[in-house]
Amino acid sequence: MGTTTISLSEDAYEALKAEKREGESFSDVVRRLTAGIELADYHGVLSTETADALEEAIAGRRREHAEARSNRQEQVTEAIDLLDE
Repeated sequence: MGTTTISLSEDAYEALKAEKREGESFSDVVRRLTAGIELADYHGVLSTETADALEEAIAGRRREHAEARSNRQEQVTEAIDLLDE
């Protein structure tokens, strides 16, 4: 079975870690916490306004994440360039 890397905010990681039982992997925790949950069960639960606000917040976080990653890449590139001098 393959693996997939995911990004979690620090608070989400801490929440998941708090659910972790002795001897459990994070995959085990996710499987246990999501057992029997179908996303279709939640279709239509949010109002249009709430859904729009969530989409906007998610898009904003993605932009922030992309900008931070770009800044880190620039810093690494600059550091490498300094080493090459």
